Amino acid sequence: MREAAPVFHDEQSGTWHVFRYDDVQRALSEHARFSSRMGGDDPSETGQLFAASLITTDPPRHRQLRSLVTQAFTPKAVDALAPRISTLTDELLEGISSHGTADLIQALAYPLPVIVISELMGIAAEDRDRFKQWSDVIVSQTRAGGTDEDHHATNMEMTGYFLNLIEERRSRPGNDLISNLLSAEIDGQKLSVAELLGFCSLLLVAGNETTTNLIGNAVLSFTEVPGTIERLLAEPSLLPQAIEEVLRFRSPVQSMYRVTVADTTLGEVHIPAGAPLVAWIGSANRDERQFQHPDRFDVDRGQIRHLAFGHGIHFCLGAPLARLEAKIALEAVLSRLPGLALAPGAQLERMDSTIVYGLKSLPVSWQAA
Repeated sequence: MREAAPVFHDEQSGTWHVFRYDDVQRALSEHARFSSRMGGDDPSETGQLFAASLITTDPPRHRQLRSLVTQAFTPKAVDALAPRISTLTDELLEGISSHGTADLIQALAYPLPVIVISELMGIAAEDRDRFKQWSDVIVSQTRAGGTDEDHHATNMEMTGYFLNLIEERRSRPGNDLISNLLSAEIDGQKLSVAELLGFCSLLLVAGNETTTNLIGNAVLSFTEVPGTIERLLAEPSLLPQAIEEVLRFRSPVQSMYRVTVADTTLGEVHIPAGAPLVAWIGSANRDERQFQHPDRFDVDRGQIRHLAFGHGIHFCLGAPLARLEAKIALEAVLSRLPGLALAPGAQLERMDSTIVYGLKSLPVSWQAA
């Protein structure tokens, strides 16, 4: 599509699709031309859940909302979480290290981010599994085997849970993100319940689904290219750069939605006002015009201007946390699971989603002590 139809109009759905790096970057960053306002135009319950969240608002409201949660995700605040992330990683690996084989998604990549974001939000430990199930449904309302009734029930259950949690924190505040958001004010006004629900839904998905996929996609990429794991063990300082290459090569978020504010031109193609548009991040990060040998995973690629975390005012707020979790988890995996490789005969299957990209399971083996 980058060659044949870099800006493509799907007449059946009415949606425009954008595939090249420069065009995707423009769609993601020029907020005055490409609006993030999806909630009002999206009749689905998922649209309503996110109607008042960061990813679906434009300035000036976006700037006000973002300023409220920025403090929780500053580099300093994120670095303070490192000891806890290390402890959790060690506990999770301790449970499997002597086995010699495991599904790394189930054993580490899925539980670690869920626990971290749950603790940040003050979610009870016994509710974490429900948390993850809701997240899975949100990222793919077209999940294979699911029905509209399933999605409706999930969205209602999640909304009810968060409403109860908000009321509970209102009467008994704690040292958590939801309590902090409840006490926050913008121009003397508290956040509305819809805005609080939007934050909860967004943190739920962004806080675990994407990081799970980053860790899983990294291990898959490292095991696919002979010598990569040995290299990273010999040169630990290469790991952050390798993680950036994973973000480019197997972007955990493949696409983002926008709506054109006025008639506009993208890639010399005229797009009318009010048109829904999909910016394909996964395609942009493989654009031959931007990257040499884009279909090759290369830990020596150096400075990588990928779009995996978005671009502009909507650049992912949780990027420092995702990078830190991935770095700690991968360091531990590489050092504690010697001889790490895909399990013989492993059947890999990707998640049912056009938005996020990752594996349903990742069977691996190693030399158990």
